[in-house]
Amino acid sequence: MLSFNNKKMDKLKDNFIFRFLSKSLVKQLILAVIFMGLLFGIVVTNVAPEKISIGIGDLAPKDIRATKDIVDEQATQELKNAAMDAVEPRHRVDPSIQVKMKNRIKVFFQLVRDVKANEDELINRKIFILEKDSDISLSEDLLRVAINMNEETLTMLESNIYDIINQIMPNGIKAEEIDYEKKYVNETFSRLNNLSDLEKDLGSSIINNTIQPNRFLDYEVTQQMKDEAAAEIKPIIIEENQIIVREGDKIDSKALSLIRKAGLLMEEDTIDYKLIIGTFLFVLILVAIIVAYLYIFNRDILSSSKVLILTIIVLATILISKTFNGIDGYLMPISAATMLISIIIDAKLAILINFILAIIIGVITGNDINTVLVMLIGGSVGAIGVINTHQRYNIFLTGLIVSCSNVLAIFSFGLIGNLEIQLILQESVYGILNGLFCAILTVGSLPLWESLFGIITPLKLLELSNPNQPLLKKLLLEAPGTYHHSIIVGNLSEAAAEAIKANPLVARVGAYYHDVGKLKRPYFFKENQLSGDNPHDKINPNLSTLIITNHVKDGVGFAKKYKLPLTIKDIIEQHHGETLVAYFYHKAINEEDNDHIKESNFRYEGPKPQSKEAAIIMIADSVEAAVRSMKDPTKGKIDGLVRKIIKDKLNDGQLDECDLTLRDLNTIANSFLNILMGIFHERIEYPKLDLNELKGAE
Repeated sequence: MLSFNNKKMDKLKDNFIFRFLSKSLVKQLILAVIFMGLLFGIVVTNVAPEKISIGIGDLAPKDIRATKDIVDEQATQELKNAAMDAVEPRHRVDPSIQVKMKNRIKVFFQLVRDVKANEDELINRKIFILEKDSDISLSEDLLRVAINMNEETLTMLESNIYDIINQIMPNGIKAEEIDYEKKYVNETFSRLNNLSDLEKDLGSSIINNTIQPNRFLDYEVTQQMKDEAAAEIKPIIIEENQIIVREGDKIDSKALSLIRKAGLLMEEDTIDYKLIIGTFLFVLILVAIIVAYLYIFNRDILSSSKVLILTIIVLATILISKTFNGIDGYLMPISAATMLISIIIDAKLAILINFILAIIIGVITGNDINTVLVMLIGGSVGAIGVINTHQRYNIFLTGLIVSCSNVLAIFSFGLIGNLEIQLILQESVYGILNGLFCAILTVGSLPLWESLFGIITPLKLLELSNPNQPLLKKLLLEAPGTYHHSIIVGNLSEAAAEAIKANPLVARVGAYYHDVGKLKRPYFFKENQLSGDNPHDKINPNLSTLIITNHVKDGVGFAKKYKLPLTIKDIIEQHHGETLVAYFYHKAINEEDNDHIKESNFRYEGPKPQSKEAAIIMIADSVEAAVRSMKDPTKGKIDGLVRKIIKDKLNDGQLDECDLTLRDLNTIANSFLNILMGIFHERIEYPKLDLNELKGAE
């Protein structure tokens, strides 16, 4: 049965149609047609409704209904204003005023006591001193009363004053209540029986001359309560198919605004062949621009899964934006699309797609030019902001920058259009939310793209390079020699990749994982043999070769188990290519009959490195192991060894299937030499000095 199925599949593969559809160009054309068809369907269904040419003061020619749920901003704002007006103002009491008031009175009574204590002065002189030094303005008669009072009465008066202050001040006194409180003070003193009338007048005058308002309107709390009251008002929604204006009614600014939000404020023909042809040409132009750009500048994308990702992002963004436009045009997440494309595919392509998306969404949603321009600005900022992003929090930071750029753009266009500040501020809130939402959407969806399409991003690579990653931690604990070897290979590979304009992050992370297959039998590899015993001494060369070469297969198995990206798995599989395990091959030749020894049995199964990064790691792996085993390494020895290893790989055909040039290989050798000299630098041999001779010389 299995054989029958295999034959059936072979026949299918030989079929002309199957072979035709399997061609890369045909696949690309099919995807382009599907993309264009879906895009055309989205656009034509959204521009189809009849537009209405109408202005303020005109009569509605028919019942005008909402084509979607829209917010009646004016009615909602009226309810918010009413709720804010209903909030009672909140006041606060300033306790420092009461303290200052008491301090002034205390200073006055102390001054009275000091003047009274000077018995040499005449009473008129004492009154003059009080008038001059006291900051409480009292009549001469009242000052005379104060001077003539005995200490007991003076103390009693001061105490009564403080008691009355403690009664009236803690609850607070508004500016308009001062006169009432002064009358209350006079009435309170008039009811005291232990003081004379003049003494009562003195007490009330002291308080009334120092009393001040200490209860004020709390603008911040009041405004906060108003804002909270306004926030509790739910937007008034004009639901889909609900009548905005009845036939014959006069159009006012509110109705015109609702008609505009419904996407009906434009005179258009009904759906006909002209509309269909026009929409088709519009979509064709935009798709042609994208395809031409990719063909000229990023041709490799056309033959990869990234073109499918691009298609999904563009279509999904248009559909999501259409939905969010029902709330507010500034919420449409174009920045999320540009950030994703910039991270996953290419930043320059993201900027182009930003312009395409803004044009399409602006057309199908009927948004004004201000909204489209804000989308263009925010999307461009998002695409640029995530270039070379190596941490996920950088995406959130970019989201905040997008929010700020949205607010600045909304403010600038609002001021140019002479819009109300309140409306500008309201739209600015949506601009802020847009940036934050786009950042969350980007961070949240990145793992989905990485897992579904095997896309490897700088963020994913940095996560994989964390020593706490389970597989790296396992390598460190169970094969520490291999782990440290991999770290050095990573340093070598990263520097070389950067020097030849390859991907240094892929090279470094690929190097970290290239030997994870050694985890299965760590002690069969030299760098993990700490005791000096070599298990290969006890087995034949063929078995040793099988164990050594199997670490590649084992590494691929670990890559699948720990769900490493395809790029890293390929590096694990290719980092030895079809290299000869020379040591055991020569050992087998020396131990056995040469006629039975096949060189192919002592080679890795491959494939050979298919990328620059895999080739760099292959060379770095051999170089690190060879230099580590050198005795007395010098710059000349290391340089010669590095170039010999590269030459051997080249002559053996291991670099035939990658894109490295001879110039690249020379650059790689120089890069390796710089790193290795930092690790295996030559020691300065200091001469032996006789300290006694030195002292004698002094």
